[in-house]
Amino acid sequence: MRILYFDIDSLRPDHLGCYGYHRQTSPTIDRLAAEGIRFENVYVSDAACMPSRTALFSGRFGIHTGAVNHGGARSEPFPAGQGRGFRSTWAQSSWPAALRDAGLRTATISSFGERHAAYWWYAGFQEILSPGRLAQDEMADNTADLTVDWLQRHGADDNWFLHVNFWDVHVPYRAPADLGDPFAGEPLPSWYTDEVLASHLTHSYGPNSARHGIVWRNGRSHYEGAYPRQPVRFDDMTQARRMFDGYDIAIRYVDQAIERILHKLAALGILDDTAVIVSADHGENLGELNIYMDHATADHVTMHVPLIVRWPGLPQGHVDSALHYQVDLAATVIELAGGRVPANWDGESFAAELHKIKHHGRSHLVLSQLTHSCQRAVRFDDFIAIHSYHDAYRCLPDTLLFDVVADPHEQEDLAPQCPDLVQQAAALLLAWERAMMNTATHPHDPLWTVLAEGGGFHARNALPSLIDWLDQQGQHTNAERMRARYLSTHPPSGA
Repeated sequence: MRILYFDIDSLRPDHLGCYGYHRQTSPTIDRLAAEGIRFENVYVSDAACMPSRTALFSGRFGIHTGAVNHGGARSEPFPAGQGRGFRSTWAQSSWPAALRDAGLRTATISSFGERHAAYWWYAGFQEILSPGRLAQDEMADNTADLTVDWLQRHGADDNWFLHVNFWDVHVPYRAPADLGDPFAGEPLPSWYTDEVLASHLTHSYGPNSARHGIVWRNGRSHYEGAYPRQPVRFDDMTQARRMFDGYDIAIRYVDQAIERILHKLAALGILDDTAVIVSADHGENLGELNIYMDHATADHVTMHVPLIVRWPGLPQGHVDSALHYQVDLAATVIELAGGRVPANWDGESFAAELHKIKHHGRSHLVLSQLTHSCQRAVRFDDFIAIHSYHDAYRCLPDTLLFDVVADPHEQEDLAPQCPDLVQQAAALLLAWERAMMNTATHPHDPLWTVLAEGGGFHARNALPSLIDWLDQQGQHTNAERMRARYLSTHPPSGA
């Protein structure tokens, strides 16, 4: 069995042609979808980057691993303590370790573990190749070079799992200039109108909002002027177009890199015998909730990810609409590869259902975001209900409810008019938290540790500079609103 997993940072499904997007961003990925199974309702259990990949590669939710933040105590897994044996839990039960036990050679082409200092994530990989550039300087062409070289050396061998991580769709948008402007003049997504932007500018005063943009605590963005495709403010539709075009061109750039890798598989004569999977670590808000180019919430747009599985012997051109956690994919891959899902996993295999026309999936999902805001959401029926413990100064209601089928861009909050659905979601969340803590190896929900430290890492200690920036911009009313709302509930560190 040969398995190639493309892990594309910040890729949202609805900007791929196979999910209905009107722009030709992803012809290669679209072909894979036509030849395999496209999953419509897959969500990461934890966001953003580090908690998401930690959950996927451990098979366990963040409430069980403890690694849920990008800084502070809970940016590390819970320690095993005195009960740790000669081999750690990670060494014994990670996704790559389970695949190794099934007889597969395991390799990753990614700088992720180094970028986030998440070195536990490497457990179970026999080979680690990093593009070596990290973050903004890491490009899809370099990643493809390493992948093609690895395939030249090992591709024709039997039984391997290769994880390939592309970072280009994450801000800053930096696709090479020679790609030109393939979407110039093409319509923007139909939901994003002049009226939407005008509303955002009127009610705009949180971080990454239309008026505030991507501005750091010194009042500037280190992206400003450094990346021609990258906007930092959204005070008119021209800047919004730069955002959508920059994001979509980044997808096209990665798609071309994937095409090159698939050509190598074909040249080796193994393309038809190789399982190819495409997914992401999270999505990206591109104006939804008045949040631009960030993955800061537990909403539908951030937590919803694409999943395409082209697996020899499985149905072609099939669409799965059932609810799944992304960690269920990892369990499924283990079972399809002939291995055993570790006993401590939260991920549940759906391998047995893949030959059926109708898949059952999960009845509901609970989704956590603790790196920017501190939120938990419940995805059930056609809805997502989002509860904020700390909204990272995004000025959001404590509870939000959206019909993600009728309103996938989250324009109409239904919480005030649907208290029964809000209560249903609250009951599901409480039951989930109790069940998770009953099976936890540590006595504390990491959510409360993150809150005690001042919130998600990317929002920590940000309030004074946000208020100062609003005053400097003459937004005194908004500055006062922020003082009134947050200084009593989230005082600055040391206050």
